[in-house]
Amino acid sequence: MLPGRQGGSACTGEDEHLVREAEKIAVALGRMFPGLCEVVLHDLRRPEHAIRVIENNLSDRQIGDSATELGLARIADPAYPGVIQNYPNRFPDGRPAKSTSIGIKNAAGEYIAALCLNLDISVLSPVTLTLSNLVATDSEHRDRPLETLRDRTARELREVVEEWCARRAATPRSLSREDKKALVRQLRRDGYFDSREAARTIADLLGVSRATVYNYAK
Repeated sequence: MLPGRQGGSACTGEDEHLVREAEKIAVALGRMFPGLCEVVLHDLRRPEHAIRVIENNLSDRQIGDSATELGLARIADPAYPGVIQNYPNRFPDGRPAKSTSIGIKNAAGEYIAALCLNLDISVLSPVTLTLSNLVATDSEHRDRPLETLRDRTARELREVVEEWCARRAATPRSLSREDKKALVRQLRRDGYFDSREAARTIADLLGVSRATVYNYAK
């Protein structure tokens, strides 16, 4: 059990009310996408027995199972991103999934719950294969796009950085120097430095100077 989660505001009636309201949302979402999207509500006040609701159980977890890495990261850091959206995931049997995790805070700014959606994309495989053949491009220029057809917005950049960090159960500022360098180089390869404000946005997210960002990008 992580310390400090059972006392103070974490166990107030207001917190319990929020979690119960989130339960209704989890059940409703699950019943809207039967057999396709697993919906899990984690009670982060009790990380060792976090799962409170699981609809369309596709991962073979049970009520009372422990929190995931994302849940533990939110417990440890109230500044952890509130929404991590559309990140790649995988069910225990190997099926690919697309996941979204939504943190729920109380009035004190503490994460008390997380609502997670895991979409089974394996059922879309036949359609995906047909479409992938239809939209496939030559491999000659895949490593570096020849052009960017639209500006990369600051919001899109933040989403990419947060998703990259979420796969490592970290926040942008908590990344090691080597991970920050790897992230910046990946962003450069993907064309995010084409925007004039990209370096400033990345620097703010990582908690470093713009000069450091340019140095990492070399």
